[in-house]
Amino acid sequence: MGADIVEKVRASIKTLGYIPNGLARALASKSTRTVGVVVPTINGAIYSRMVTALQQSLEQQGLVLFVATHEYSLARELESVRALIERGVDAMILVGQTHKKDAFDQIRRKQIPLVLMCVYEPKSEWSTVGWSNKAGGTRIADHLAQIGHRRIGIIGGIASDNDRARDRVEGFISAFRQKNIEIHDDYIVECRYDLADSGRALRQLMENSSPPTAILCGNDVLATGALLECLRLKIRVPQDLSITGYDDLDLAAHLVPSLTTLRIPADEIGRLSAQTLIGLLENNSKPRHVDVDVDLILRETSAPPSH
Repeated sequence: MGADIVEKVRASIKTLGYIPNGLARALASKSTRTVGVVVPTINGAIYSRMVTALQQSLEQQGLVLFVATHEYSLARELESVRALIERGVDAMILVGQTHKKDAFDQIRRKQIPLVLMCVYEPKSEWSTVGWSNKAGGTRIADHLAQIGHRRIGIIGGIASDNDRARDRVEGFISAFRQKNIEIHDDYIVECRYDLADSGRALRQLMENSSPPTAILCGNDVLATGALLECLRLKIRVPQDLSITGYDDLDLAAHLVPSLTTLRIPADEIGRLSAQTLIGLLENNSKPRHVDVDVDLILRETSAPPSH
């Protein structure tokens, strides 16, 4: 076919607004050029940034991203996994390691490449891109122990069905045990990632007969809620109470006082997850495990205890 004819065909397609039949193309190529990602939520900035970076990287390879959320319900996540498989996605990304067995079984049965994001686990049969949440928790807890805190509270996310929340708290506790610092159950509170809930959790911790001198929070949202409650209760941070977060959301540096936290490179995780997935699709390669660096960011909410 001559170049002039090809150009005429393209012009006609543009004029008529013709859209190629994706289903027919998929049947012919046995590929839909689509990827599914199921994340806990896109309300949180950390996942929004990951998904944005993921989508941009996949688009550069001509892949379309389908996004679903489950709001921390593994039953809802399973339904999303089923729906995406029914729509013929070529590959899939899930967050964390804890998922319904049936979700893994269906992905395995269809031989769909899978990347687990926000976790680093070299022993996993699936590719993982992330970091050790437990090691991250240990790192930030070590900071509080090193500056002299011994009576420490924890506000964690709800650990049921959430390995990231569970591992962070385990990392906190592990760091203190290594220094012979005991954390009693009264000093550990779980709550939703919600400002009001974390405010109530802070009040509960401070009602102990010997209130903590520092509080570790499972993420920056929980830390922000705790800080706001301190303002209401006229608890000075960090003079009366140190508070730390986890994630380093954009707001963390702009809070007053600014938040000590652990920086998670969300954009990098999204890009690396896309690259890992593309490698699986193109080369049918073995699982790859990518460990990203996280940084302890020391700001104004942590200081040695005043008494």
